[in-house]
Amino acid sequence: MWQTLADYATLGIESVVGVVGIRLYEEPPYVVRDRVGEAIEVRRYALRLAAEAVVTTPGEAGRSGAFRLLFEYIAGANRAAPAAKRIAMTTPVDVRAARRIAMTTPVDVREDGGVRMQFFLPATRGGDGAPEPTDQRVQIVSVPAETIATLRFSGTGRDMPDRQAALLAALDGSPWQPVGEPYALFYDAPFTLPFVRRNEAAVRVTSRTPP
Repeated sequence: MWQTLADYATLGIESVVGVVGIRLYEEPPYVVRDRVGEAIEVRRYALRLAAEAVVTTPGEAGRSGAFRLLFEYIAGANRAAPAAKRIAMTTPVDVRAARRIAMTTPVDVREDGGVRMQFFLPATRGGDGAPEPTDQRVQIVSVPAETIATLRFSGTGRDMPDRQAALLAALDGSPWQPVGEPYALFYDAPFTLPFVRRNEAAVRVTSRTPP
């Protein structure tokens, strides 16, 4: 009981300070490899563990549905031993168009028109430390080490497509070649004041002149 009350108190404190953009969440460590102009940062991330939800509903409704599934997981919808336990929230939240997913039996294939969202898990939850989700729509996945380019901006994030286009345009002619489609990284809750929010357009990149 006391642990549950403490968990909800922590969530409450995080929500209150989050309104003004104060972030109490862990962020996956990275190394800045390069900068393109003044706005683009090229980062190298190590392998990370994430909780992932994929929904077939597109747009805002899909993002809200995926966020709800993942938030319920970290809030206690998991099979931790000896009992369900809250997992600390981290940033950023990774949002992309849904990718094809193949499972052993049965085969469940979903693509186009959906949303894939990931919550990166705290470093202390690596390996066997991540409890099993109680909802089968949430999966624990390993995110391989990667190099990404990011363009940071504030606001609601509704202009993300324009920011992603600006990111790709800035990389054209740079030492870094985009790989795959751009995606979104969000660091703040929807109730955070827009002018203090941290959003990033991101894309995986590789060097145009590998060693």
